[in-house]
Amino acid sequence: TGLEKGRKQMIKVSVLYPQTEGMRFDMAYYVEKHMGMVRRVLGDALDHFEIDEGLSGGMPGSQPTYRAAVHMYFASTAAFYAAFGPHAKDIMNDVPNYTDARPITQISTVHGST
Repeated sequence: TGLEKGRKQMIKVSVLYPQTEGMRFDMAYYVEKHMGMVRRVLGDALDHFEIDEGLSGGMPGSQPTYRAAVHMYFASTAAFYAAFGPHAKDIMNDVPNYTDARPITQISTVHGST
């Protein structure tokens, strides 16, 4: 697979929140409450996660493409679906508490993960 010996292959579930004019996004709520709940309900299936807060686009003074993003790492797609499925409704019902944006989800293979 081209992975270095001793490195594990993982999948990454990214949830991206596109920056739009006038959008509402409560980063404090997202970090402290929403992702705290997500971490709790996904349990050990969730290896780790990273939250990005968009600062700008590629040009000075430009808006970021995404206001926020979270990248969650799992051993496999099956592990993600097994952990997320029973809690999907609760997780999705919490979205209006921090944003009016329509999130975009992408699942990717991570090559060379440590």
